[in-house]
Amino acid sequence: MIDRPIYTIFLWVYAIFYVLAGCNHFLSTAVYYGIMPKWLPVPGFLIYFSGVLEMVFGFLLLFKKTRKLAAILIILMLIAFMPAHIYMIQKAPFMLGSIEITPLIAWLRLPFQLLFIGWAWYYYKRTV
Repeated sequence: MIDRPIYTIFLWVYAIFYVLAGCNHFLSTAVYYGIMPKWLPVPGFLIYFSGVLEMVFGFLLLFKKTRKLAAILIILMLIAFMPAHIYMIQKAPFMLGSIEITPLIAWLRLPFQLLFIGWAWYYYKRTV
């Protein structure tokens, strides 16, 4: 059985996380150029487009009718972001804004992606 208040709190945390992450694509665009694999075309468009997707998907999580769709789209988006995380591992160490990304930090980002995928899957399977 799902404890509804905890379910709802974590749903809001997850949704707001994506909305804020999407906004950050517009506020810190230069930072995203640093982690964009060089072989991807039109990096500026991809940075803004992924920001819009994150905001939309986060918003869609909040509604029962669109939650399952949003969860699946978030999972697909996170899988699509994997090349950027692998590129960060290959590029490390480097500066990302004022933060030094060491090889350890770059590697630690991958388990977080799995956590976020699992979190989306949870809301896909347990929409109440």
